[in-house]
Amino acid sequence: MSVVLWLAAIGAGAVEALVHLLSPEPPTLGQLAARFGIYAVLTVLVLALRTGRNAVRWTVAVLLGGIGTASLVIEPISWLLAGGSPGLFLVTADAPALVAATLRAAHLVAVFSALALMFRPAANAWFRGRPGRQLARTS
Repeated sequence: MSVVLWLAAIGAGAVEALVHLLSPEPPTLGQLAARFGIYAVLTVLVLALRTGRNAVRWTVAVLLGGIGTASLVIEPISWLLAGGSPGLFLVTADAPALVAATLRAAHLVAVFSALALMFRPAANAWFRGRPGRQLARTS
């Protein structure tokens, strides 16, 4: 289930990037290419979770759960600290800004849920019980 949630988070980020094309200052083609390149690499990494390698799990946790989360919350937190008003934003924002904010919130929910599921006892047992990991322990 965590793989599905990680993919949902990546998908929300990709759609948010496309929604920003409708903003007054849309991203450049280079910015979009970089972002989608990162999404492609992260997708491959998330799909590699199915190998059961614990190093992949920790890499996903640090990159998506840590660095990725920071990249999602720095802008809104800075805006709030600079005196931004959520209420005023909700009344004055255009449709693309509201859609982008909703996608950002969904993205964060998916990340936190995936992260929690990835370290539940059943997941820990699954990562410990993979055949490749058992061979490494006996050698």
